[in-house]
Amino acid sequence: MKTEVLKVNEEGIRKAVEVIEKGGIIVYPTETFYGIGADPRNEEAIERIFQIKGRKRDMPILLIIGKRDMLYDLVKEIPDVGNKLMNRFWPGPLTIIFQANENVSPLLHAGKGKIGIRLSGNPISRKLSELSKIPITGTSANRSGRPPCRTVEEILSELRGVDLVLDSGRIDSRLPSTVIDVTEDPPKIIREGIVSKEEIMDCIGEEYA
Repeated sequence: MKTEVLKVNEEGIRKAVEVIEKGGIIVYPTETFYGIGADPRNEEAIERIFQIKGRKRDMPILLIIGKRDMLYDLVKEIPDVGNKLMNRFWPGPLTIIFQANENVSPLLHAGKGKIGIRLSGNPISRKLSELSKIPITGTSANRSGRPPCRTVEEILSELRGVDLVLDSGRIDSRLPSTVIDVTEDPPKIIREGIVSKEEIMDCIGEEYA
């Protein structure tokens, strides 16, 4: 199967949305790296992502949302600290882990009951989700254990089975998104990335230190 490559323009975005709606797999730009996008309600598509990445099933897959309202169907509750973080850092490179709602596929959270979600700082990522009217998967475009792909050439060389790539040129982010788990008390930084620990502590206050 040949992977279609389209520029990031109105036609390319429209075609990418069609691929997602039909259960296909796309690669698209985020504010950090290229991501692998699919309909998170489609378990066959999720399984394809694991195969494409060579990823173990015990590793969760985060979701990208196009607008904050989408969050409420995905999570059981939003703690106060979660609201503080969203108000400060969304849209942006902060992935927040919440308790997943029952309608979120266990394939996404590896049966652990928690789901990472980000309102992306990249307008293309948000538009894909908004036009699809659903969240989309946001795991990085790479083989598991390998560095994220930064160019379309790397994507085509490394990832087999992708239906469409949106070409946004080279993405040279030095750091990934920061990941914080707000189901823990105090919240636990799982991965420090673009948003620093100092920025997070400044936002949520010393009572969470």
